[in-house]
Amino acid sequence: MTAELIDGKRIAKEVLEGVRAETARLPSAPGLAVIIVGDDPASHVYVRTKERTAKGVGFHTEKIELPADCGEARVLEEVAKLNARDDIDGILVQLPLPPGINTLRVMAAVDPAKDVDGLHALNAGMLSQGSGDLIPCTPMGCLLLIKSVIPDLTGMHAVVIGASNIVGKPMAALLLGENATVTQCHIHTRDIRFVCRGADIVVSAVGKPGLVKGDWIKPRAVVIDVGTTRVPDGKGGYTLKGDVEFDEAVKVAGAITPVPGGVGPMTIACLMENTLAAYMARRERAAAAA
Repeated sequence: MTAELIDGKRIAKEVLEGVRAETARLPSAPGLAVIIVGDDPASHVYVRTKERTAKGVGFHTEKIELPADCGEARVLEEVAKLNARDDIDGILVQLPLPPGINTLRVMAAVDPAKDVDGLHALNAGMLSQGSGDLIPCTPMGCLLLIKSVIPDLTGMHAVVIGASNIVGKPMAALLLGENATVTQCHIHTRDIRFVCRGADIVVSAVGKPGLVKGDWIKPRAVVIDVGTTRVPDGKGGYTLKGDVEFDEAVKVAGAITPVPGGVGPMTIACLMENTLAAYMARRERAAAAA
């Protein structure tokens, strides 16, 4: 048996086509601003992709580049400027931030109404209560991929490997909202293989290549691999590896995401959806207050 490959590129394209069509009907373009601090090559690649995609769906985009040694106060100053601008609907601070800059303080400074990453404590709290429009992009993308295979998750047992604020915790909340039974695993989980073997859905978001072996997977389970780690290819370059030992898991699972081409495109597509949602919500509130 060979698992069905879940085509994140195709599903992301469908999402982006919907955003593009909706944007074309708006009186003005949604504005997305990205702050990037330092010269991490991977971060700059991600930001260029986000900029290109945003322009492709008709958004106005801006990029604020800061040196790694700029200090936290400078980052907070730039966030405050973007918060005050009416033409900017979404603010994204590219992570990770350099040492010495407190990520939680920076995230807390972003206007929750413009928090298109969905990482502000207010938006995280609303998600935990089953409400809110700005949901972290990677978990939302994962959910869309899962539902492309299993439209109704009621009663399914889902295992989430990883408990970060960016992916693991919001992923568990989204799955609970879909009436799945959720087990959250982390570095201290005992006998994680046994836990995964009982799962209908496995989502791994750890960043440890090859962590999840084929014999961890229940036959016909849906496997979503969020991990994307750069591994030297022996030729002076690198290749991307996921958390899942793909060649093993593909022989057992019912459906699985590849790396690359699975979760990555969905993260960016959901960022565009969030920016559009932020644009609409901000204008609805302004009209109601007028």
